[in-house]
Amino acid sequence: MRATVVLPVKRFAHAKTRLAEAVGPPGRAALMKAMLADSLAALAAAELVDRVVVVTGEGRAERVGLDAARGGSLEVEVLQEPEDHGHSAAAVLGIVRALALGAECSALLPGDCPFVDARELDGALGRMEPGRVAVVPDRHGTGTNALLLAPADAIGPAFGDGSCERHLDRATRAGFEAVREELPSLALDLDTPEDLDALRQRAEAEPAAAPRTAAALAAL
Repeated sequence: MRATVVLPVKRFAHAKTRLAEAVGPPGRAALMKAMLADSLAALAAAELVDRVVVVTGEGRAERVGLDAARGGSLEVEVLQEPEDHGHSAAAVLGIVRALALGAECSALLPGDCPFVDARELDGALGRMEPGRVAVVPDRHGTGTNALLLAPADAIGPAFGDGSCERHLDRATRAGFEAVREELPSLALDLDTPEDLDALRQRAEAEPAAAPRTAAALAAL
């Protein structure tokens, strides 16, 4: 199925606070911008992505989204969320906008998975059909790094600790087909110093896969 991607992005000052000792505010902001830009570049190469809705109260993230919209074939819309109520609340705003745009399928992705592979995402979207909810776990297997929903508002997102099983349970209770979708390129997100080390190793091994992120990491 073709999908509208929803990308919630927190204000950079409030994001990745567990990295505060390892990376100062300017470095975190530069890294967040780079990861978002790489994510949008990857989504532009996905054949089953109709558009991207970036939900954010961060002006720098808004500029990254608008640059992506001007720079290529990807349709990017920035939806302002000045209150910054959190990832799940921003995702709900994006879902509402996706429905207004006529989306039959929404894909809730994070802005901090810069190694997302367009072909891998297309494969997962190609397996979607009406009445299906696919939950993409993080590398630890407990959190949720992406939600694919058909219909676009199949369940309310509830990200955070233990959210993988929580989302699967919500989908089952709502009467939808609930599947756990393992997508390696979406398994690594950035929350902890350990994640930062893993991201650095991945960037050193495959710098061309996320060049802006690799450059930002090298500059830290």
